[in-house]
Order: sequence, then C-alpha cells, then structure tokens
Amino acid sequence: MVGVDPDTLRRWADTGRVTAFTTPGGHRRFSRRALEHLVSQRPGTAPTLASLGATPARVSAAYRRSYGRGSGLAGARLRLAPRERDAFRSEGRRLVEALLRTLDASDDADRASEESNARGIVEDLARRLAKGGTGLTESVALFIAARHPFMSALGSVVRRRRPPAGQVSAHFEAASALLDRMLLAFIAAHRSPREA
Repeated sequence: MVGVDPDTLRRWADTGRVTAFTTPGGHRRFSRRALEHLVSQRPGTAPTLASLGATPARVSAAYRRSYGRGSGLAGARLRLAPRERDAFRSEGRRLVEALLRTLDASDDADRASEESNARGIVEDLARRLAKGGTGLTESVALFIAARHPFMSALGSVVRRRRPPAGQVSAHFEAASALLDRMLLAFIAAHRSPREA
C-alpha cells in the first residue's frame, strides 16, 4: 500500500513519521488511516477520493440527510409519484458512482469514459424531467440543489482526512468543473428531450 520495504516502514514508525501500535503479542501494527495519511503526504501522490473515504454510500447518505432539511431536493421528492421517485433515486445513485469514478480515474481515457457515462445519466434524467412537464428553470434548480450534498460530502471527507491544501483544492476544482460540465449537458438535453 505504501510502496516501501517493511524495514523502512518500521524505521518511519520509530522516528514518528507514521503512527504505529503494538499488539498484546508484541507485533507492530499500522492503522489503515495512518498509512493512507502517509501516502497522501508523499510529494506527487494525490490520494483518490475513494482512499479518503468518499464512497458512493457515504455520498448517498449525504443526499438522504439533505432530504430532511427542507432543501430543494425535499420539495422535488414530494412532487414525484412513488414509482418515479424510486427511478430517480436509483439513477441518482448511479450518477454519484459515475461522478466519483470520473474524479478518481487514473488516466485520461478512463476519465473520459466515466465522464461520458455520467453525462448519459444526466441527459436521461433531464429528458425525463422535460417529458414529465418540469420546466427548465425548475429542473436546473433541482440540479443545483443536488449539487450541494455531493460537494458537502466531499468536504466532510476532506475535513476528516486532512490531505495537504493543494490536494484539497485540486479535488474541489475537479469536482466543481465536472459538475459544471454535467449542468451544461443537463440543460442541453432538457431543451431537446427527444430520445437519444
């Protein structure tokens, strides 16, 4: 995980560079969190959002919490029939997963593929809203309301794990730019709701 010899890791523990604990049997152990923090501190190594704890389940939980706070998402939920609500919820989870995979992609080809997948989900959601009679202004308001829990969940993970400031900025800039591109795709698809 760290990419160094075990003797190096032991030496780093002895010097305090990484936190270790000793089992009752006298064996040195390292928590996963301590090792992830160590990896995130190495120059040129940006931790993935997943390694920081930004999992689809954690981000989905942020959405569930936002429904109860009177957000724009809560109002949208009330206007959907139960069957539609389940479909939108399922698509929303797929979108969260695609967005996180896009942000964590290891190379440009994977990133483009994952972003294309996310764009397809966003466009489908926009077309369904348009066909259901939801106007563009209200649909964009729903998109913006849905953006907040995503960014909030990323912020929560970052506060908890505390990667270096440059990496925090890079993650937020990438997430914001990705969501901006998704919003533009959403608007374009809503304006021409025909099937792709």
